[in-house]
This record gives sequence, C-alpha cells and structure tokens, in this order.
Amino acid sequence: MRAAASEMIEITRLNSQDPVFRQSLEKLLTRGETADRRINTVVEEIITAVRERGDAALIEMTERFDNWSAGSATNLEIPVAHCVEALQSLGDAERGALELAAERVRMYAEHQKLDSWSYMEANGTLLGQQVTPMDRVGLYVPGGKAAYPSSVLMNAIPAKVAGVPELIMVVPTPGGEVNPMVLAAASIAGVDRVFAIGGAQAVAALAYGTESIPPVDKIVGPGNAYVATAKRMVFGKVGIDMIAGPSEILVICDGQTDPDWIAVDLFSQAEHDEDAQSILVSPDAVFLSRVAESINRLLPDMPRADVISESLRGQGALIQVRDLDEAVEVANSVAPEHLELSVEEPQTLATRIRHAGAIFMGRYTAEVLGDYCAGPNHVLPTSRTARFSSPLGVYDFQKRTSLIQCSPEGASELGRTAAILAHGEGLTAHARSAEVRIKDDN
Repeated sequence: MRAAASEMIEITRLNSQDPVFRQSLEKLLTRGETADRRINTVVEEIITAVRERGDAALIEMTERFDNWSAGSATNLEIPVAHCVEALQSLGDAERGALELAAERVRMYAEHQKLDSWSYMEANGTLLGQQVTPMDRVGLYVPGGKAAYPSSVLMNAIPAKVAGVPELIMVVPTPGGEVNPMVLAAASIAGVDRVFAIGGAQAVAALAYGTESIPPVDKIVGPGNAYVATAKRMVFGKVGIDMIAGPSEILVICDGQTDPDWIAVDLFSQAEHDEDAQSILVSPDAVFLSRVAESINRLLPDMPRADVISESLRGQGALIQVRDLDEAVEVANSVAPEHLELSVEEPQTLATRIRHAGAIFMGRYTAEVLGDYCAGPNHVLPTSRTARFSSPLGVYDFQKRTSLIQCSPEGASELGRTAAILAHGEGLTAHARSAEVRIKDDN
C-alpha cells in the first residue's frame, strides 16, 4: 500500500530556541521505553518449554508460529549443502554484490583482531594477556517481515575472523520458505550449521541446547521484541551482543546538500518499521522546509510509503539549531545509532562527536553504504546506548585471559604486599597463601 500523493506528512518541528526544547527533545527520544508485560510472560513460557521439552517444543512452535510442520527434529536443520546450492543459483550481480560486501567486511574486521601480549618485570615476574576465540556462537537472522543477508555477513564474518570454530545460525522460515540470499550469505561467511527456527524459541535453544542444537557461548543478531526480550532473559547463561531497539538516523546538514538526498536518507531508516526514528538537524530553517517538501513529493513513489509515513509522523523530527556547534550538542545528547555529517568539513565536526554508533562523513556518504558494503559493522548501539557501547566487532568474539607467572623473587616481593592487604581484610588464609612463599631474608 502506498501513501496517497495528496496526503501531506506533518513531521514534528523543533527549535532549540524554544524554552521547552529540551523537554520536547527528551519526549521524542523516549519512544518505546514502556515494558510490555505480555511479551515478557509469553517469552518466559517459551523459554521454559524449550528447556523442559527441547526439540519437541521447537517442532510445536515452528508449526504454530511459522505455519509449517517439521515432522521431526532432523527437518529443522538446513544442510550446509543447501547453502552452497543457494549461492551457486544466484545471478552474477547478486552473487558479486554479496561477495564484494563480504570481502570488505572481512578486510575491516581483520584490523580489529586483538593479539596476546606479555612483558617481563626485572624480578622475573611475567604478566600478560592471552586472547582466545569463543568455542561456539549462535547467530540469529530475522526472517519474518523481511530477509537480511547483510546481517548474516555482518555477524558471521567477524566471528570467523576472531577464530570461532563453530557458528550456528538460526533463521525463521514462514511457510517453510527461506530466502536463498540468506543461505548464500551463510555459505560465503562460513556458517557451520543452520536451523530453520526463529523467535524466542530459537534464542532459548541456542542458550540452553536441545537434543539437536548444542548450546552456544554467545548469541548475536537482531530480532523483533520477542527475540530481544528472550536475549535479555538468557543473558548470564550466555553472552549477548546487545539489546537492539528500532533503527535510528540523525543527519546534521549545513543546508548545502540537495534536499532530495537528505529526504531519502531519512526514508532509508524510516522504512524499517513504524518505530524507527529519523531526525534532521540544521541551522537553516528554509532548508528544513525544503526537505519537508521533498519528503512529501518523493514519498508516494516509495513501495514502503505507509511504513515510512507512520515512522516520520510518530518518531521523526526536523530540528532547527543556532549553528553547527549546537547541532553537535544535540547529536551528542541523542547518541544516535547512525549519524550523517552532511557538511562542508565533516572530519573536523566528527572529532567533536562523543556518542554515535557510526559516523558517515560528507554529502556523498549515505548511511545505506554502511548497511551493506562499506566495511564497518552495521550492528550498532541504539536507543542512546552509544553513550556506553560500541559496534559489533571481532573483539566481541574474543576472550581476554590474564597471565601471571611469578619467579621466586617476584613471589616473595609481591607476597609481602598481598599479605598485608589480606590481613587488613581479615582474610587470614589469603595472607598465609602469600606468606608461605616469602623468602626468609635471614
């Protein structure tokens, strides 16, 4: 369904000079923060069922939620050979695009690898850090409203670069159908096993294991509210990448970029779903109005116009600020998932950005390039969590273990300090463990 050409989209307009600007901005940013108790209850029941009944629960839920009957647990697994076949069946253009994107993601990821290190102190004590990959990782790939082969590449390739030996992918298959590009991406990225399950039940299976699905050490990948809730509930049993919220983009523009370009950049995130957020910040009031005109003129030609329209009406905003300095202040307050700096000197402005998942610099750098093929990961912190978290990377699949080896001299020297501190804490056995290794100076 497309929006009618005559239907005008009224987007929230804010002005930083308004006395209630900060309150209005805060209200705009608190979308979707109310906990949904119904979802929590449903997810708890699903996790319990999978833990108690394993594969049988997965078979029942696949029939219930995805409308196809697996019959047996064996049919829940998609053979890796099918992924190879899917890759071979793609047209040259599609295969070439996937392979090029994969290579760029891999090259970028190679720069992120952490290495082990150590150093020797004068008394012979060795201190260091040993870096090892996780043994097994689970990758959730959405497959409901849309299919995301790009998510397969972005999640799987860094894990493989980190050295993870076994990567298990789960993907919902409504009606028993799976997108061939998703399977092809799995083949390119080196996924080891694929299961046709989705939803909270897939997260539960990865976390606790079933007769057919081994438990993993960490679960990564985006999903709907049920998937996000399940990841939150199993955290602690396994690691997770993050709790992803709706997609976001904030564009800072000096008013010199083609307004049509900015309009479609805002569309690019709004089309994800109705809760996605698209914000434009500019000191040029006339430019903001020109972008609003572009939005209304271009929207009817968008296949997902109804979703874009709902997103922009409910979550979008055009914000006028005094100058680019104030635009930076707004951006740091919002801490957006995606930040476009559509200005004359973007690198200078970027040095002042403290909180953003990814920064796209310059008028020609559309955020969508980062979604697919620029190289940096598109799994980014949302809902202002860029204040304290980072994009998914190779380091998310590596563990750091401290190394300590004392020489006799080092054990004696450090032992004296440790014993004093242990006695101070009232932990006599701690102190004694250090003291028995202290050399008698007499």
